[in-house]
Amino acid sequence: MIDFIFNPSSIAVVGASSEEKKVGFSVLKNLIDNYLGKIYPVNPGREEILSLKCYPSVSTIPDKVDLAVIVIPAKAVAESLKDCAKAGVKGVVVITAGFKEVGGDGVSREKEIVDIVRTAGMRMVGPNCLGVMNTKNKMNASFAPSLPPDGRIAFFSQSGALGVAIIDWAIQNNFGFSKFVSFGNKADLNETDFLEYFAKDEDTDVILGYIEDVVNGKKFLEIAREVTKIKPVILIKSGATEAGARAASSHTGALAGSDRAFSEAFRKTGIIRASGIQELFDTAEMFIAKKAPKGKRLLIVTNAGGPGIIAADTADKLGIKLDPMTKSSIDAIAEKLPSTASLYNPVDIIGDATSERYKIVLDQAIKDEGVDGICVILTPQAMTDVDNIADVVISNAKNSDKPVFTSFIGGSRIKNALNKLKESSIPCFTDPSVAINAYSKLIHFTELRNKKISKESELNISIENINKAKEIIRDLQSKGVLEIGGEEAMEVLSLYGFSFPERALAKTPMEAVAIAERIGYPVVMKVSSPHILHKTDVGGVKLNLNNEKSVYNAFIEITTNVKRVMPDAYIEGVMIYEMVTGGKEIILGVSYDRTFGHMIMFGLGGIYVEVLKDVSFRIVPVSEEEAFDMIGEIKGSKILDGVRGEKPYDKKDIANCIRKLSKLVEDIPEIKEVDINPYLVMNNGGIGLDARIII
Repeated sequence: MIDFIFNPSSIAVVGASSEEKKVGFSVLKNLIDNYLGKIYPVNPGREEILSLKCYPSVSTIPDKVDLAVIVIPAKAVAESLKDCAKAGVKGVVVITAGFKEVGGDGVSREKEIVDIVRTAGMRMVGPNCLGVMNTKNKMNASFAPSLPPDGRIAFFSQSGALGVAIIDWAIQNNFGFSKFVSFGNKADLNETDFLEYFAKDEDTDVILGYIEDVVNGKKFLEIAREVTKIKPVILIKSGATEAGARAASSHTGALAGSDRAFSEAFRKTGIIRASGIQELFDTAEMFIAKKAPKGKRLLIVTNAGGPGIIAADTADKLGIKLDPMTKSSIDAIAEKLPSTASLYNPVDIIGDATSERYKIVLDQAIKDEGVDGICVILTPQAMTDVDNIADVVISNAKNSDKPVFTSFIGGSRIKNALNKLKESSIPCFTDPSVAINAYSKLIHFTELRNKKISKESELNISIENINKAKEIIRDLQSKGVLEIGGEEAMEVLSLYGFSFPERALAKTPMEAVAIAERIGYPVVMKVSSPHILHKTDVGGVKLNLNNEKSVYNAFIEITTNVKRVMPDAYIEGVMIYEMVTGGKEIILGVSYDRTFGHMIMFGLGGIYVEVLKDVSFRIVPVSEEEAFDMIGEIKGSKILDGVRGEKPYDKKDIANCIRKLSKLVEDIPEIKEVDINPYLVMNNGGIGLDARIII
């Protein structure tokens, strides 16, 4: 564990200064102002700083030092770390910039300090970071001007500048933190380490973070999946566009961006993704009360029609159920409310509502078995006793396990009530749509946590077939072949249970005719070339050929087209396939993300897939349940249910294909990308018509 980073008994500030404009002054002053442990300034040019004895090096300090905060020039950091290692320091926070982020010599400087730290068994935050904070022991080991309020939310940030702004925002809005860390270049400790630490931290209930990338994707997935079973994790991941993304050599690769991989990683692990800072804290607000809804049924109580409608519209869009209370509850409140009140959902108790009317509805809603959560909306009209209404909400929330949250809309007249609600850990928002959005994330998190893992059906792929597929791939790899199309790709995929049409390669027009006669008309003809990925684009495909003449002419036309469009392409010949009709075209594929590894893709197939981009992805390994979720996720999924009298298509076969691809790349990780496009799914089973593998 890395508790010595947040709970050191002694801290040395290497580069401590008496000059107010220097970082070494800010860090030392912050510690002196609040921290109760031992503080040791280190500066060989001074004997005393801010009334504390100054030491020339950490190793000359007579006491044991748990944590050293380093704020000296980048070129001197390595020697300082060696000195810290000599002194037996456990942890270091390298605030100094000038390492990997500047390129050039900075890269080698960073590698050097990492080697020193790891050889010595120390742990390091940074370099190029803001520092660390712990509100419980009042430790501000950073150059941020102030500690945020004490709270039960831990926050980590890859950006120091953003961290400063967030701390300032937290102070202004009385938003409490337990711990804060800015890890900058994360040359040693990174987001996964802090996730693991905060999951076990008794002072933390909710974990927030801002990241730009992840150091070790596989480890992150493993740890994050366990952490979210214990505490909610809400993250901002910047870099959501695909600008500058790599050029991909397959359909699947082109459709898979790194941001999509992060979205899938968060989904797989149960991390909640926020799109911005405000949403990050709005979502965290909803989790502070630590109450989970038993279902999706939300009751909205309001004294204003408009905000109630806004809340209801938002809930409906997000799939939150707005069922009315039970008949007995409606009858009970009807006796006590004015005849003009709306008794269903939202419950509108009219603009002149006092705390008594809110109490009538809330007392009943808390008892009602048809209500899983309650949203209380208030606008401060002339007769509204705002503070008393806040007291009613607090009283009811304390007496129930149901989530109760509020949207008090206004300014000065609601300020005191908001403070009361915050102090009682009641989530409060000034915008009802924001409140409902945050609540939807609480529902989703609760559903994920309560989800039971269903038993998987067997794929039945033999060890013999797996070994044959490995042998084919590694043989091609040894020959320097990186793109595999046609027969060889189909052979590998067939070993994993995929079906393909009867087929053969023709090298002359007469061979093509002979093969077509043997297979039986109609046939399909496609150019066979290791240099051609999209055959249709070069005139390399002919369909529905019904006789000898059409096959003979098609061979000549295909080869002529290809030579004209791609004169340097090597043409092996033309593949002749039995023509398969019926079914619905889908695309199945694999792409490789540099952070999280292989991802499986599914979508409706054919030539329009790259235009419509109606596809879904999952990170390998993909379970049977995830495979069915992928199918239901695309907009066109209803087409597979059968439309206009069609029979439904075999979704179980699609799910099995997704899982087969997942197993393929688990068994043979050398495979980088796969395309099966199109795959014809039938009412029973399915068949692939074309395939490509990139290794």
